[in-house]
Amino acid sequence: MPESQPAPDTIIIGGGPAGLTAAYLLVQQGRPVQVFEQDKQVGGIARTAEYKGFRFDIGGHRFFTKVTAVNELWRSMLGPEFLRRPRLSRIYYDGKFFDYPLKPMNALAGLGLWNSALVGFSYLWSHLRPIRPEVSLEDWVTNRFGRRLYRIFFKTYTEKVWGIPCHTISAQWAAQRIKGLSLWTAITSMLFGGFKRGDKGQIKTLIEEFEYPRHGPGMMWEKFAREIAARGSPVQLNTSVRRLFHEGGRIVAVETDRAGHLERVPASAVLSTMPLRTLVRSLSPEAPPEVRAAADRLNYRDFITVALILDAPETFPDNWIYVHDDKVKLGRVQNFKNWSPEMVPDPKMTCLGLEYFCFEGDGLWTMADRDLVALGTKEMATIGLIDPTKVVDGTVVRMPKAYPVYDEGYEDALGVVRQYLDGFSNLQVAGRNGMHKYNNQDHSMVTAMLAVQNLLGGHHDVWAVNADDEYHEEVDLGSGNAANELRALQQTQPSVPRARQ
Repeated sequence: MPESQPAPDTIIIGGGPAGLTAAYLLVQQGRPVQVFEQDKQVGGIARTAEYKGFRFDIGGHRFFTKVTAVNELWRSMLGPEFLRRPRLSRIYYDGKFFDYPLKPMNALAGLGLWNSALVGFSYLWSHLRPIRPEVSLEDWVTNRFGRRLYRIFFKTYTEKVWGIPCHTISAQWAAQRIKGLSLWTAITSMLFGGFKRGDKGQIKTLIEEFEYPRHGPGMMWEKFAREIAARGSPVQLNTSVRRLFHEGGRIVAVETDRAGHLERVPASAVLSTMPLRTLVRSLSPEAPPEVRAAADRLNYRDFITVALILDAPETFPDNWIYVHDDKVKLGRVQNFKNWSPEMVPDPKMTCLGLEYFCFEGDGLWTMADRDLVALGTKEMATIGLIDPTKVVDGTVVRMPKAYPVYDEGYEDALGVVRQYLDGFSNLQVAGRNGMHKYNNQDHSMVTAMLAVQNLLGGHHDVWAVNADDEYHEEVDLGSGNAANELRALQQTQPSVPRARQ
């Protein structure tokens, strides 16, 4: 009798938070995996970039979760490597800086007595004469904050991030993303300290401290990769998955591409975190035309980080600043030395991360690196945050498909794609782009945990997210029962704006 061949490995597509979480949990169960990551390092958008010894995030990544299972996994990986950091962030508007959360004297000084009075009248008017029906983000915020505060603290930044006018964004997005943060809440916090929501804890936007690995978020995912490799399954970097071969409702193999070398790899199961649009396009035989068309309707917002190196030990005290000014393209700026001093190799220097939101192929995306560094230097000087003569170097990182967009028609398209993919008995999807869901890294980990349980015989509906209007960090997950917490968080996640119907 011939010897039986060992079962093929489980294939993990993508080495970001979801993919690495899945791979780690599977190898812990003794299930062999192969992880393919097309980039040169792990972590996805949560990686830490490095340039001449300076470390910086692709956006800032606080470590905050109410899910015991996620927190325990983080602790098991890094434990004492976490720093507890004070939060300091401000809003730049009309040539002035506003503390956030709001502080009374700072807000009054910034707005002025007359403008503050107008804000108050605008707030009262919005409650006396609310907009009905409430269909857009502009309507939703105006009804709760007043039109004047909407224009100051919501409109410009939201439109920079998503590239969609606020009057075309669904009110449902505001209800999910800003739920519970009313003007009264902000003023109460401003006057009397951190505002509590009963037993549910602080509202996410008002927390005053957070945790952060001393060498940045990439430190976490690099540790995951080392642990996976130590169990016999090293992450294969610079390796993309080009095709997924299927027969009889099962994925039987994938085709990988490493520097032009193509290889067919048998698969017992596949967990994919690649963008859904790419996943559908990669199926062989091809998906039906209507499924391919639906996948092609899924859109993304892209992201550029311009890292400026300054010959200055200090610049400004904030962790990050939101730029609510349409005179500059800059959306947000991070001061990574204030996240962790160890992000900067020389204490006499500073590294700032300037964030630009764009669409792949537009004018910002195609701008030469040197021109982006020059633009960032000029805009930072324009808003008074740096002395431009102190900038001695800079680099640029482009992150495609950073944010899945909930634009008009996306929901129907996602439904078509989901229904088709659900027909594959050994395929699971997880993570931000893997599900076209705007997940934070802890929620991406949760989707991976549920997907792994499915591969091991569970029956979780990983797609059953966004079922109510609660923001996931406000869900009461304090029981300590990890299974219950996963089921609770399965229903919730932060959302991104979508065009109103």
